[in-house]
Amino acid sequence: MGLVESGKIPKPLTYLLNLSRRYSLWMYQWGLACCALEMASAMVSPRYDIMRLGVIPFPASPRQADLVCISGTVTDKMAPAVLRLWEQMPDPKYVISMGSCANCGGPYWDSYSVTKGVDQIIPVDVYVPGCPPRPEALLEGIVLLQEKIQNEDMATRWTGDPIVVS
Repeated sequence: MGLVESGKIPKPLTYLLNLSRRYSLWMYQWGLACCALEMASAMVSPRYDIMRLGVIPFPASPRQADLVCISGTVTDKMAPAVLRLWEQMPDPKYVISMGSCANCGGPYWDSYSVTKGVDQIIPVDVYVPGCPPRPEALLEGIVLLQEKIQNEDMATRWTGDPIVVS
């Protein structure tokens, strides 16, 4: 049995592993509507350089990604594809819900075909509010997620117990 499985990871090793995971996030973009334009401007614009935060925004597939950013209106027809995307990602995996539509359905919440938030399908780590949210808000959400990753306990993360975000 290894250190992680036994839950006896030394604190300096936990700090080092969390630091390396914090600054090497591979982000998969799942843009579904108008919020995707704001997400794209945060990804490729030199003004909002996301790579300076340690986020690589161009993985080839979800099997290489640590983080998925879902932005835009998630319809009931798109929900199985979002779930399949999340299931293909390796552990540990993180989710950012960006925009009012992805958070709670937005202005289309009363529609019969709109999912009332992506958290109905998959667990969300960070919510970025706004309609559409600014690129700065996405950068702040990534920084908050990195703080969460830095403070994670490796033993609880790898044994499958749920993490409660306070």
